[in-house]
Amino acid sequence: KIERNLVDSLFPVNRSKHRLYSDLQTPGRYGRVIITSFRKANMLDQHHTDLILKLHSAVTRIQVQRPGFNYTFAHICILNNDKTCIVDDIVHVLEELKAARSSNRTNFAITYPITHLKDGREVYNGHQLGGVTVHSKDRVKSAEAIQLTYYLQAINSLNDMVAEKWESIFCDTVELFQKSNRKVKMYPFTSSSLKEDFQKTSRVSERYLITSLVLVVTLAILCCSMQDCVRSKPWLGLLGLLTVTLATLTAAGIINLTGGKYNSTFLGIPFVMLGHGLYGTFEMLSSWRKTREDQHVKERTAAVFADSMLSFSLTTAMYLVTFGIGASPFTNIEAARIFCCNSCIAIFFNYLYVLSFYGSSLVFTGYIENNYQHSIFCRKVPKPEVLQEKPAWYRFLLTARFSEDTDDSEETNTYESHLLVWFLKRYYCDWITNTYVKPFVVLFYLVYISFALMGYLQVSEGSDLSNIVATATRTIEYTTAQQKYFSNYSPVIGFYIYESIEYWNTSVQEDVLEYTKGFVRISWFESYLNYLRKLNISTGLPKKNFTDMLRNSFLKTPQFAHFSEDIIFSKKYNNEVDVVASRMFLVAKTMETKREELYDLLETLRKLSLTSKVKFIVFNPSFVYMDRYASSVGAPLQNSCISALFLLFFSAFLVADSLINVWLTLTVASVEFGVIGFMTLWKVELDCISVLCLIYGINYTIDNCAPLLSTFVLGKEFTRTKWVKNALEVHGVAILQSYLCYIVGLIPLAAVPSNLTRTLFRCLFLIALVTFFHCFAILPVILTFLPPSKKKRKEKKNPENREEIECVEMVDMDSTRVVDQITTV
Repeated sequence: KIERNLVDSLFPVNRSKHRLYSDLQTPGRYGRVIITSFRKANMLDQHHTDLILKLHSAVTRIQVQRPGFNYTFAHICILNNDKTCIVDDIVHVLEELKAARSSNRTNFAITYPITHLKDGREVYNGHQLGGVTVHSKDRVKSAEAIQLTYYLQAINSLNDMVAEKWESIFCDTVELFQKSNRKVKMYPFTSSSLKEDFQKTSRVSERYLITSLVLVVTLAILCCSMQDCVRSKPWLGLLGLLTVTLATLTAAGIINLTGGKYNSTFLGIPFVMLGHGLYGTFEMLSSWRKTREDQHVKERTAAVFADSMLSFSLTTAMYLVTFGIGASPFTNIEAARIFCCNSCIAIFFNYLYVLSFYGSSLVFTGYIENNYQHSIFCRKVPKPEVLQEKPAWYRFLLTARFSEDTDDSEETNTYESHLLVWFLKRYYCDWITNTYVKPFVVLFYLVYISFALMGYLQVSEGSDLSNIVATATRTIEYTTAQQKYFSNYSPVIGFYIYESIEYWNTSVQEDVLEYTKGFVRISWFESYLNYLRKLNISTGLPKKNFTDMLRNSFLKTPQFAHFSEDIIFSKKYNNEVDVVASRMFLVAKTMETKREELYDLLETLRKLSLTSKVKFIVFNPSFVYMDRYASSVGAPLQNSCISALFLLFFSAFLVADSLINVWLTLTVASVEFGVIGFMTLWKVELDCISVLCLIYGINYTIDNCAPLLSTFVLGKEFTRTKWVKNALEVHGVAILQSYLCYIVGLIPLAAVPSNLTRTLFRCLFLIALVTFFHCFAILPVILTFLPPSKKKRKEKKNPENREEIECVEMVDMDSTRVVDQITTV
């Protein structure tokens, strides 16, 4: 963008009337169409030539109706010096070809990529003729595709509005023309197409997102339910999701009120919030299940907050730091910056809402439970002896276990009847730590690393704009056709010399031509330099004579009539003229890997501009997107590394054991390595969307793995296997509940007809799957035979100093509160 501003200051659009300026300087307003045949016919034969000229005539007759006036193409087109509309040179070529056929002239020949018109001008047709087959001396034998471009003015708001409407009618006209000529295929495209197709993702995603919401609500309620109608918490599942929704809506409202711009990348924010917010609420519910039922609600709530909110606060701080850096000026991609800003606001309010709204909801349901009220209908549950007189369906709905029915010798944790708690404690924990299972898990992990490495070695940066738009759109069809037929040459590259150099000096001329060696030069300036060299202008030619020759050539040499657009003169006090800037236009020969080649070409030319004797810059509007995708990978990864280092430093002062940081770092590295590898194997490139997902993946992994690792590392006295089981029993249910809700919410996203949501789904699905694999398979197995050691240290005690402990239970008769007093004797 800096280069574009410099180019605009040197060569404004009004100095480029004889150039197709939208290919050179600024996107502007335009309409394009690629015409090809279903049968790969020659588009230069008489039938197709007449058809294309007929289409051209229909386009120029398009009218935009406004109050009091009807605008045609002639009113809003870019004008020539003779006040006529500038059209593609290929139109003139086709008109001359038609005239030659009418007069039975057989000597008319079209050359590629530069041809000559009847008026003697050389024109570049590399971007107008596609799928070209040539004879000797670059003579065109046939062309499978032809591209026409119509450039429009947008000098004020009214003009821009008319031009935008003209673009819409232009697409309708082309599609209508297509219906009446079904043997040809036409691909219209305008300057508004990319924006419209990018935002179209939001519209086509609506019903899928509603389906996702319904599925998540249903599963969240089921995950919090159990057969015991008193201890079941279905409302907490719904209210947990409502907490996340409120935070997301609050962030959206703040962004709108502050003038923020909506874009389709915001579709990822609900899933960022779903992964973080739901896990926090499920973890609080899991902590509630660990509390004693005979405690007061206030004490149980205090125990819940003490047990779960520290880790939730730390992971929330990590999200805020990571996305905060992404929302800072360090990120130069506006879409990514707005996404990170919105995510920060949503996560911050989610934390506040969990503390206040969800915490209050937990207290409310806690009182319902203590009063033995039904968890859904909130009515008092009758005693078992009363229920015996009721019908079976009534007894089923009001099934509950009363504390006085439990023997003191029994284990009194009544929450074990929850399906997930029961499954983990009774089956899975014993199975995953079984000696015979561990070798298979380790072998599976080695296979995982092998495939991840295979994908990691094939990773590629995404620079295709079609990856961020809906699938069935004009952008996809047009870019596919353009890549197929017009990939032989790069876009026109402007080569701008922005200093006063000795143009009359032969050595300087040779330097300039050397820098552009290997390109197809389509500039009058390059031809003029060759013209001067043919005249054997010596290095000693006076500067005044040289500039005089330049000025005279504008008037006397028809061949260089348009050369005045490519140089800038500056008059001095003594009437001398100095050339302060000049430009030429280049086209590079490219292969199938057009984007990669063009990016390498851009980097090469920029490095050359820093070391060359002549100060120059290169520019093309597509360079803006190449810079965007280069920075879309580099900048977010750099920001994530900064945030990761900050968090490691910050958490070193908060965690009780440094091994937690070590294990957490290794786990995150393993997860991210696997996600990058497998998403490459799944045909996902590193672009802005996938890199944002990878940054979120760091947070998601820490969200789920940190509590497990913390519980294991801080555990004492027992064996590693015992603490692995304990960690899974304590935190496994919350992880499993949030994972199931997250995956169910993602599944409808896979059906959205959009490349953006396809990338979003694949990345988020892999992050969730790989993290789940680490939480429930890799870590439980590896931690059983790797540090830290859990050997019980035997300490010798003097029998005389033996302590006896007597426990006295004191019960407050006015309430259900029980106080344990420990007296040491």
